[in-house]
Amino acid sequence: MTITRPRWTLLAVSLATFMTYLDNNIVNVAMPAIQRDLHLSTAGLEWVVSGYILVFASLLLAGGRLADVFGRRRVFLIGLGIFTVASLAAGLAGSVGILIASRAVQGLGAALVTPPTLAIISATFTDKRQRAAAVGIWTAVGALALAVGPLIGGVISQNVHWSWIFYINVPVGIATIVLATWAIRESREDTAARRIDLPGLLTSAGALFALTYALIEGHDLGWTSPAITATFAAAAVLGLAFVAIESRTSDPMVAVSLFRERVFAGGSIALIMWGFGLFGIYFFTSLYLQGVLGFSPTEAGAAFVPMALLMATGAILSERLSRAIGAHRTVGAAMLLMAVGIASVSLLGKDASFLDLMPSFALIGIGGGLTVPLTSTVLESMPAGEAGVASGIFNASREVAGLLGITVVGAILTARQTSSLRAGHTATDAFLTGYRTGLLVAAGLVALGGVAAFVALRGARKADAEPVTTTELELVG
Repeated sequence: MTITRPRWTLLAVSLATFMTYLDNNIVNVAMPAIQRDLHLSTAGLEWVVSGYILVFASLLLAGGRLADVFGRRRVFLIGLGIFTVASLAAGLAGSVGILIASRAVQGLGAALVTPPTLAIISATFTDKRQRAAAVGIWTAVGALALAVGPLIGGVISQNVHWSWIFYINVPVGIATIVLATWAIRESREDTAARRIDLPGLLTSAGALFALTYALIEGHDLGWTSPAITATFAAAAVLGLAFVAIESRTSDPMVAVSLFRERVFAGGSIALIMWGFGLFGIYFFTSLYLQGVLGFSPTEAGAAFVPMALLMATGAILSERLSRAIGAHRTVGAAMLLMAVGIASVSLLGKDASFLDLMPSFALIGIGGGLTVPLTSTVLESMPAGEAGVASGIFNASREVAGLLGITVVGAILTARQTSSLRAGHTATDAFLTGYRTGLLVAAGLVALGGVAAFVALRGARKADAEPVTTTELELVG
């Protein structure tokens, strides 16, 4: 089979997506090894992870707008170069300061790489069904990276050296830059005056930074502490300022009218619920696997691989199902399936085996993969010139929702765990009490997201029910 230029383009953006998503969680299981080598304090250890997330989430929206204005290919390549160099610096880091700074620069590179990916796919695949299939593959790659991150991190930290979790990005990054330079065609917003809405860019980045910081630090500093209260207030003020600026400027970074569109607004709500449930539970399930079931870091990472493979399979098949029964039914049912899977984990106890986990993980994986039409349908409803910023909004929503999920589920878990300990239960039983409550709350929110998706996508424009073409089959296969 001849590999056409669009397929090479999809490979380039998929490789970049895999790297940036992998760095969201590959570091977690390597933390003990990093702490030993660099003599890190607990605060320093946390910021090795948080520094990346903070910069990444804060600048996603800005990265999308820069790509729309200055060119998606150009911003994508710049971001990829920054990410690759920062990965090398992180691997070579001999002190905590250099490592945290390198991780922050990695976050900057990822914030420039991630938003243009969907916009590049949209510009490359003009046929609706090919575009939807490409989005499915892109989503599957991201899901695979999130799932295998702990496994790869565990294997490398146990058998090689923690620095290689960063070094592996260097050859892949260089190869992706070379491929992208040739394969990706430049695209940008088709307007006469390409200007950056600097006040909008600064207020959006500031609001996201403040919100992300508060969600990261709230647990340690206290949710009612003056610092966290002030940070949440700053996020709210900057967010309101952003909306006011965008409503009045002649060349807005984000058209506020987008949020009055049912498809975009409802789709964003559904995606937030998706991120809340999946990422919030993913974090605490890792603790459950290792702290309660006694899995090693590598075993815990391996437990998520079947879920990732099923998610990837569901993502690839989702467009065919969407054409058969409609995007609203597909995504709504998929999120309900995810909710059932998340809730069913609460039925497991301290004696669960690897195989006992698989039915629940399978439901979560299949359901998560079948939600791809949510992204492709919303992308289809967007003006072509705003594909980058729409991708930025979606990715920023998912990142912040993931942090919010960890925060809220963590607060619920801690409260129930403390109450259970006071009642005289063992530490393991107390953790399970809180963990199960968190699971049920997350499942309920994911189910509400399914309802939001059903309502938002109902009646949205969809592809005609034509036979699948050879080109589309080749793209998916």
